Amino acid sequence: MNNLQNARRTIEKIDAEMAELFEKRMKAAEVVAEFKKENALPIEDKKREAELTAKNSEFVSFEYQPYYESFIQNVMDVSKKYQKRVLEGMRIAYSGVEGAFAHIAARRIFRCGETVSCPDFDSAYKAVEDGACDCAVLPIENSYAGDVDRVLDLAFHGNLTVSGIYDMPLGQSLLAKPGTDIDDITEVRSHPQALSQCMPYLKRHGWKLTQAVNTAVAAKSVAEGDRNDIAVVASKDTAELYGLKILQEDINENKNNTTRFAVFTRAECKVSPKDEHFLIMFTTKNEPGSLGGAIAVIGEYRFNLRSLKSRPTGNENWEYYFYAEGEGNIDSLDGRKMIHDLKKLCENVKIIGSFSDEKVLNERSAE
Repeated sequence: MNNLQNARRTIEKIDAEMAELFEKRMKAAEVVAEFKKENALPIEDKKREAELTAKNSEFVSFEYQPYYESFIQNVMDVSKKYQKRVLEGMRIAYSGVEGAFAHIAARRIFRCGETVSCPDFDSAYKAVEDGACDCAVLPIENSYAGDVDRVLDLAFHGNLTVSGIYDMPLGQSLLAKPGTDIDDITEVRSHPQALSQCMPYLKRHGWKLTQAVNTAVAAKSVAEGDRNDIAVVASKDTAELYGLKILQEDINENKNNTTRFAVFTRAECKVSPKDEHFLIMFTTKNEPGSLGGAIAVIGEYRFNLRSLKSRPTGNENWEYYFYAEGEGNIDSLDGRKMIHDLKKLCENVKIIGSFSDEKVLNERSAE
C-alpha cells in the first residue's frame, strides 16, 4: 500500500469519527437553542464565538491555525442555522404595530421567530406572563425623553426577568408615497415625540404637523391614503415595510437619540460568572438613612452603580421602589455578600437581570 492510499484511509477514518462527533455537537447545540429560547437570548453571540475560536486555535499547530479558524467558524455557522430552526416557533411580543421602533428592535434582536403586535406595554408584558409569548421587547429609557415609567412599574410588580438590554439609535427620516417630491408636501404626520425630535427641520419648511399614535401607524395611513402631499416622520425600516419613498434621511436634531430596549422573559434570572451587568429593584424600610445605607452597601463591595431611579410603588402614599443598574458580577463572593446585606437593610430585594454586556442594535444585526 502506497502513501496516498494510507493517507486516504486515514482521512476516511477521521471523517467517520468527525461525523459521530458532529452529531454529538449538534445535539448539544439543540440544548443550547432550547436554553436560548427559554431565556430569550439571541442566536448569535459574536463575543462568545471570538473567544471560542481563539481558545480552540491554541490546540493546533501554528501553520494550521488560519485554516482551523475558518473550519471552526463554518462549524459554528452550521450550528447557528440548526439553532434557528429550533427557535422558529419562538413568539416575541412588542408594543405597537409593524414598523414601530419596538418591532424593529425585536426583529434585530431575534432574526427568527414570530413577532406579535400588542396594543400597549401591559398587554405585551402579560402575553409573556400568561405564556402566549416567549418574551417581550419593551423600551425602558430614551436618551431624549427619559425613562419609560410604565415599563419600570411592570418590572417591579410583575414576575418577568430581563435577559439583556439593547441600545438602538433612532434615526428619523421623512417618508412619502412613491412619486412624491419634497416640494409637494403640505402636511407631516407622526408621533408627537418624533415630531418634537425633528422640530427645527420641520419648522424650516412650515408644514402642517399632525399627531399620530405612533410612527408606524402614521406611515401606514400615508401609504394607504390617496393623498400625495402628506409625509411621515419614521425610520428607514418603516419605509421599506410600507413601500414609502425616503425624501430625506436623519432629520432629527439630536443625532445621539437612542432608546434602550429590555428583553423580558419568564425564565428565572440566571447569573453567570461572566456577567458584567446587573439590574435590581428594592424598597427600603421607613427608617432614617435606609436609602443611604443601601447605596453604601453597593459601594462597599466595589460595585459601580450606573443608575438609580425611584418610582411610587402605587401601594401607599409616599412609598417608593428603587430601580438600580450596576456593573460587576453579583455571582461573585462580594456580589452574594452585597445582596445578603441589602436584604437585611431593605424590605425586599429583587434581582431582575444579569447579563454580560449591553449590545448596540445596528441596521444589519443585533449581535
